[in-house]
Amino acid sequence: MAPSLTLFFSLIFAFLSSSLQPLASSSPFNHPPRVPATAKLPWAQVRANEAQAPEYRYETRYFSQQLDHFSFLELPTFQQRYLINTEYWVGPQRLGPIFFYCGNEGDIVWFAENTGFVWEIAPQTRLKGPNFQRPIRGFALHRYYGESLPFGSREEAYKNATTLSYLTTEQALADFAVLITDLKQNLSATDCPVVLFGGSYGGMLAAWMRLKYPHIAIGALASSAPILQFEDIVPQETFYDIVSNDFKRDSSTCFNYIKESWNNISSIGQTRNGLVQLSNTFHFCRPLNKTADLWNWLEDAYGYLAMVDYPYPASFMMPLPGHPIKEVCKRIDGHPAGTSVLERIYEGVNVYYNYTGETKCFELDDDPHGLSGWSWQACTEMVMPMSCNPDSCMFSPFKFNYSDYEEGCISSYGVKPRPKWITTEFGGHKIDATLKKFGSNLIFSNGLLDPWSGGSVLQNISESVVALVTEEGAHHLDLRASTKYDPDWLVEQRATEIKLIKGWITEYHEKYNAMFDM
Repeated sequence: MAPSLTLFFSLIFAFLSSSLQPLASSSPFNHPPRVPATAKLPWAQVRANEAQAPEYRYETRYFSQQLDHFSFLELPTFQQRYLINTEYWVGPQRLGPIFFYCGNEGDIVWFAENTGFVWEIAPQTRLKGPNFQRPIRGFALHRYYGESLPFGSREEAYKNATTLSYLTTEQALADFAVLITDLKQNLSATDCPVVLFGGSYGGMLAAWMRLKYPHIAIGALASSAPILQFEDIVPQETFYDIVSNDFKRDSSTCFNYIKESWNNISSIGQTRNGLVQLSNTFHFCRPLNKTADLWNWLEDAYGYLAMVDYPYPASFMMPLPGHPIKEVCKRIDGHPAGTSVLERIYEGVNVYYNYTGETKCFELDDDPHGLSGWSWQACTEMVMPMSCNPDSCMFSPFKFNYSDYEEGCISSYGVKPRPKWITTEFGGHKIDATLKKFGSNLIFSNGLLDPWSGGSVLQNISESVVALVTEEGAHHLDLRASTKYDPDWLVEQRATEIKLIKGWITEYHEKYNAMFDM
C-alpha cells in the first residue's frame, strides 16, 4: 500500500495500494496483488524535479537485526538501515523525547524527506518548552525494503516463499521495538519517552505498535492509516468510490470520459493492430502485450492522483501541480469537439506521468521507489478486499473474488493468503469499543480526498484516541513540511497534533517526576 504503498501504495500503498484489482478482464483478478507502477520517470529524475525540497541532516546507521524474532533458531542476522538526528536533543537527564518514524514499504530516505512535520519540531519552530522541542529523530527502514535486505541481497531475499516468509508486519514491529530499546540503552535514555509517527502503511504500523508495545512508546500519530481496510469492516467499494468522487467533484464530464474510456480501450485492443494503436496513442516505449497493462497504468495514475491531490505543487510520487486532479480534468475536458476519448485521456494522464514534459515515452514496469515487496505482503496477511460499483465508480465494474485472489497468490508465490490474520493479530472489528477500553494516546489523521481515508478511524473514540478529519486533505498531507501555501485548516490541524503530542510528553514527565519523588 504502498500502499501503498505506500504505499504507497505507501501505497501504499502510500501507496500502498498493491491489493487494488486489475480492471482488464471479466475475472478482474488474474494475477497476484501488484504494486502499482508508481512512476515512469527514473528516480534520479524525480529527485531532480523536487521543488526546493528542504535539506534535512541525519546520520545513516545500521543495526544488526534478528531475522526471526519469534523463534530461537540460530538464523542469519541482517543490517537494518536507519536515519538519526540528535543535534537538538536535550539529553536523557531532562527526559528529552525520541520521535520515531515507522518505515513504510519503500526507501526510508524518500519517506524521511517527505515527513517534514517530524523535522520541524525543533528550536527554530513555533514550539515552546525545553523538554519537548529538542527530540531525537529516527527513521527506520522496514525490512526487505531499500537496503534492509535479509540474506545479503535482493535476489536472495525475494527468491521464494521460504526467504520471503520473514516479511511480515509482526516481524517489522519487533524490529522497531528492538531497535528503539537498543538505541535508548546506548544513549543512556531508557526513561526518555518515545512518540511514534507514520503515514499510510507506516501509519498503520505506528498505531499497531502503540497497541502492541505500549511500554515502548507513549503515543502515536497515524496519518492516512487504513487499519480497517480488511475483511468486511468497511464496504469494499469505499476506495474506488472516493477516487471516483474526487474526479467527479471537479468535473462530471471528466468523470464520464474516464468511465467511457475502458470500453474504448477494450474495443480497440481486440482489433488486428489495436495494441499497436494503443501503444502509439499513449506513447509507450515498447508495444503493449495486452490491454490489461494499459488499464493498470491508467488505474495507478488515477489512484495516486486522488491520494496526492495536494493544494500546492509537490513531488511525493511524481512532480505535480497543486490540485492535480483539477488540472487533469481541465486537459481532458478542454479539447475541441471531435477529439477522441482516448486522446483526451492521454492528455489528462500526462499530468501525472509527465508534468515536466521531459519524458518522451513511457515504460510500464518502473519501480523507482522500491515498493515491489508489497505484492508478497498482500498475498499473505495484508488482504484488502476492494470492488467497483457500476453506479458510483468511474472504473470498469468488478467484484472482489477471493478464489481468484488466492489462485493468483498460489501461482506467483506458492502461498495462500490469510485474510483474517490482521484482524486477529491487531483487531479491527468493533474498533471503537476496543480502543475505548484498551487504547490511549493515538491520533488518526485523515483527509477525505484520500481514498485510503475510508479504511481509517474517522471519529473520536475517547479523549486520548482522537480522529482529526479534514474535508480537503489528501494522503498524509499533515506529515509533509509546512509551506507558505498551507491553507488555514492545515495549519490548525498541525497545531492540534502538536498540542496533543506535547500533552502526552508533559503527562509522562509529570508521572515520572511523581514516581521519582516517591
